[in-house]
Amino acid sequence: MKHKKPSASQETTPEKKRPKILVCNDDGIDAEGLDALAKAMKKIGEVTVVAPLTHQSGMGHAMTLGKPLRINKWYKHKKFFGYAVNGTPVDCVKTAMTQILKHQKPDLMVSGINYGSNTAINILYSGTIGAAIEASFFGVPSIAFSLTTYENADFTYAAKFARKLALEVLKHGLPAETLLTVNIPNLPEKDIKGVMITSQGKSKWEEEMVERNDTYGQPYYWLRGVMTLYDHSLEADEYAVRHGYISITPISYDLTNYRFMETLRQWKVKK
Repeated sequence: MKHKKPSASQETTPEKKRPKILVCNDDGIDAEGLDALAKAMKKIGEVTVVAPLTHQSGMGHAMTLGKPLRINKWYKHKKFFGYAVNGTPVDCVKTAMTQILKHQKPDLMVSGINYGSNTAINILYSGTIGAAIEASFFGVPSIAFSLTTYENADFTYAAKFARKLALEVLKHGLPAETLLTVNIPNLPEKDIKGVMITSQGKSKWEEEMVERNDTYGQPYYWLRGVMTLYDHSLEADEYAVRHGYISITPISYDLTNYRFMETLRQWKVKK
């Protein structure tokens, strides 16, 4: 007896596996940008949020030594949201990779969406980028997202673009020891001029320490400053975002100055 071949409508194919995505930030687990990023990633994959319990901006690649880290389940609107860690962004990624997700390595890690740009010299200070670098140490393709404002932030388009770029990274991957830092102007989508692939610029903060006195007459200090633009090309990150473009910069954590190595050898430094 012959069996009829199922029609195309009757044939079934295995459901495509959804990618696992780790989400972190440096503004803390209650930050609006983290919520927007997590929601965007949930449209394309299975999301695990592991973020600092408190605000951790400017922590760079700092990690906690000498005191224990604690992981707490975190709920928003009575629904499970993710895990809060009483440490730095790097602590969060280490905790995620070695404990929470130790049996299910993520396909992608995204960090942010940060308040304020992470361009030029800011890359070295950023906890948002520090988290992405740490994930790349574990071999996970990583992206750090930042919205270039500290006030009146609207994460709507930034989250939409983050989802679009995340899909591209999931499709193509990233080279070893490479991650992306993405800076998005705080503008309506219609006013974004385009996307520029940029280098880390030369712009930097012009800083000062402001001295004040407490009620006992003892001095204390506040650090403040202004980002001064030293770049003049759309190929530099800070210049691009100031002119209405999304900046995507591929960075690596190898800080070696290869151009200077041969000169240094010629010094013939001996023991």
